[in-house]
Amino acid sequence: MVFVSLMLQSCSMAEPYFNSDPSVKLKSLSDVIKWRMTKDPSPERVSIDLSEDWRNLNSQSSHFAVWVGHATYLINNGDLTILTDPIFSGRASPVSWAGPKRLIPPAIPLNELPKIDVVMISHNHYDHLDLPSLKRLQALYPEVAIFVPSGDKKLLEGANLINVREFNWWDKAQISDTEFTFTPVQHWSGRGAMDRNHSWWGGWYMKTPELSIYHAGDTGYSEDFVLTREKLGAPDIAFIPIGAYSPRWFMKNQHVNPEEAVSVAIDLKVPRSYGMHWGTFILTDEPIEEPRETLARVLSERGLPIDFFTAPKPGEILELQ
Repeated sequence: MVFVSLMLQSCSMAEPYFNSDPSVKLKSLSDVIKWRMTKDPSPERVSIDLSEDWRNLNSQSSHFAVWVGHATYLINNGDLTILTDPIFSGRASPVSWAGPKRLIPPAIPLNELPKIDVVMISHNHYDHLDLPSLKRLQALYPEVAIFVPSGDKKLLEGANLINVREFNWWDKAQISDTEFTFTPVQHWSGRGAMDRNHSWWGGWYMKTPELSIYHAGDTGYSEDFVLTREKLGAPDIAFIPIGAYSPRWFMKNQHVNPEEAVSVAIDLKVPRSYGMHWGTFILTDEPIEEPRETLARVLSERGLPIDFFTAPKPGEILELQ
């Protein structure tokens, strides 16, 4: 739950994990209080449009992605079926009765997903690591592999989840023909009062001989994306957050805005990017539709084609070939 996590981010003890830029600091508790006391009224609760296109998928479908909502993408890279940061719960919260409530349902109901081979978690905030969703997924697909940042395996095993593997930055794993690499981004972790930055956060780079895909997780703008490209190559496709960025004085170090998201894509030298991390929960102060509208304006101002970076509808089939 982002609000609870932000309120607690100054309360932890030692922080074993840190950003690649050591000058990046989290806001103090006084800053959190200032934001909550001076923030604009919450954005109007509006729902973005969903697509039923995903229903055209079948057991022979391959090389596609579907935005399910927030940072959850269903991805088939021609080798494996992958699910990123799955959250199918009604709230991004440790409890079912409080915390950010969904604006839209998951574009694909969890029980209508195809068989999932790999689940990738970017970090342990409640809107990205949702234990109820992971439990339901493993009940449906007992052999699913779950990849988590270093420091989070104990959390999942405490919830009786199995087949969990931890990753430090730049760690790799091979499943079938897909190589997975956990990459640095600029963010933080924490689910309670005493565990801030007690686990990593990062992005995921998925590479087969034919296709490279990058999922940025949740991040502020940094040099990490240039380094990722230099070490791993320019991906063919990227999924990059575009929302939860206002007010900038508070959110800049941890969440890119649409202008910075486009810069991330340029740093990666990726020819096609898709947005995420907007339109699903009210986490910050910008209006619900603003990220998509601003993204379109930024592309126009920079003279970039509209298909360079798209904010798709949840449920729309995105062809990856």
